[in-house]
Amino acid sequence: MRLYNTLTGDVREFSSGDGKSVKMYVCGVTPYSSTHVGHALSYVVFDVLRRYLEHKGYEVRHVQNFTDIDDKIIQRASEEGVSSEELAERYINDFFDTMDALGIQRAHVYPRATQEISPIIETIRGLVEKGFAYPAGGDVNFRVTRFAEYGKLSHRTLDGMIAGARISVDEQKEHPGDFALWKGAKSGEPAWDSPWGPGRPGWHIECTSMAMTYLGESLDIHGGGQDLVFPHHENEIAQSEAVSGCEPFSRYWVHNGLLQLGDDKMSKSLGNLVSVEEALDRYSPDSLRLYFLSSHYRSPLNYSDEGAAAMERSADRLRRSLEHDGTGSGEPLGVASYEERFMAAMDDDLNTPRALAALFDLARDINRNNSERDVGNAQDCLRRLGRILGLTFAGRRSGASEHANVEPFIELLLATRSELRKSRQFDLADQIRDGLSQHGITLEDTPQGTLWQFQSGQ
Repeated sequence: MRLYNTLTGDVREFSSGDGKSVKMYVCGVTPYSSTHVGHALSYVVFDVLRRYLEHKGYEVRHVQNFTDIDDKIIQRASEEGVSSEELAERYINDFFDTMDALGIQRAHVYPRATQEISPIIETIRGLVEKGFAYPAGGDVNFRVTRFAEYGKLSHRTLDGMIAGARISVDEQKEHPGDFALWKGAKSGEPAWDSPWGPGRPGWHIECTSMAMTYLGESLDIHGGGQDLVFPHHENEIAQSEAVSGCEPFSRYWVHNGLLQLGDDKMSKSLGNLVSVEEALDRYSPDSLRLYFLSSHYRSPLNYSDEGAAAMERSADRLRRSLEHDGTGSGEPLGVASYEERFMAAMDDDLNTPRALAALFDLARDINRNNSERDVGNAQDCLRRLGRILGLTFAGRRSGASEHANVEPFIELLLATRSELRKSRQFDLADQIRDGLSQHGITLEDTPQGTLWQFQSGQ
């Protein structure tokens, strides 16, 4: 299996520290609002990575945190007139509900920042004692100039990070790039006692401390969205390797591309969110998984209702193939080639678009085959490979489509068009496309097959 490593900037053969187990830490959410589909994309990616590693025989130890104390949590709690703890608990429960609905396996440990104050303080104390951090007016800051390799994850220099940047003057910092490990208490905010006075942990130090507490000084995989590369993960590396003296902090840094809504990334700060609950009211969990996995995990993905609806129809194609009873016509069907294609794709930096293409080809050939025994074996293969991607093949939500009666006929026309294209009878294939277009149906050819949708108003 080959995997892209952000730290080295290339795809390389994956190997864990002991060759048997995988220690994987994935950055979790800050629970101050509903879980959105941008979160879901990231956690589906790491769920599939974990499932595939386990399929290959590794024993995965998966840790994922909650940043349950943060400026945004404090502000939102104040606006709603509730405690920070109550607000965080509400949205942590929302996170679990929505991730469970998507079939995402739970991590083995979900540490929370507020429950890990003692080990966080000890980590900060170690950095101060080694000269990598310094107290400053109730805060404690990390000394970036002391860590010679600062910038190695984001592949930028310290001077380049601050050149042209708008950095406010902070007399308590020795260098503009220094960052807070401990924040001194402000009036009315939650605070904990520490050797440097009351306060709360900074964002970056909590992940260093929790990862090392539950997985040790060196990890196999550290994951998260690409927006975390700098400063969050860059700072984690500096803190962790400085306090432990162990390098590398993580053997592989894996980052997923971000989900976009229009031209902007989907984020709470921009307010352009689609909640997972809202998406699941309209589409099945399998269709959302297919949507996220139809793009390579390192690429950005644009979310739209049209795209989700198209993936619901794709999910139906898979479901229908599992209902086929072997009454079609076709050549004897073997499954080895489909499985080989699937595994080769997954081994190639988790190339789920190619893996899905193998599944859809298998589903298509199941529907064409007339051998009940062959069809049964192929259906077992489809279920087995689908489980690696977290697919359940469960039925769509009621009312998800008002065109269900005509969809099988559209799929039949698309299968015919595909055969015509293979035999280079493009004129006849185009006639099918044009005929469907006249009835308000648009087509899009993709590596997973031809996607179709009704034009607006149809």
